[in-house]
Amino acid sequence: MEPAHIVIRTEDNRIFYDMPELSPCNGCGACCRTMRVSFYQGELDSLPGGFVPTHLTTQVSPFIACMKGTEKGGQPCIALQPDLRCAIYSQRPSTCREFPAYLEDGSPNPRCQELRARLGLNAPPPG
Repeated sequence: MEPAHIVIRTEDNRIFYDMPELSPCNGCGACCRTMRVSFYQGELDSLPGGFVPTHLTTQVSPFIACMKGTEKGGQPCIALQPDLRCAIYSQRPSTCREFPAYLEDGSPNPRCQELRARLGLNAPPPG
């Protein structure tokens, strides 16, 4: 059985999550459709070492950017495609990388369940 998500520990001791091809997140996009996706501007590809496409973002403050569409929350991210997959998955900001669909014990993240419920989606199966 494929894991619910892949845990990646970074050099600076952060935890990122990658979703396998057969993930309950595919076809959902609840987090991408409801949350403000803000992050440190150093992640922008217009800066050295950055990777998030700058043209898809809005500057929020001198140090913070967010994905277009999510400025006020409650609206979809510009990178969310009609099939509810991320158009920039490999370049997504840390905010997206750090949001776990599942908790360490394999249960669905309550925040994820709340967002899915708001959109009338069923809860994801246990991981």
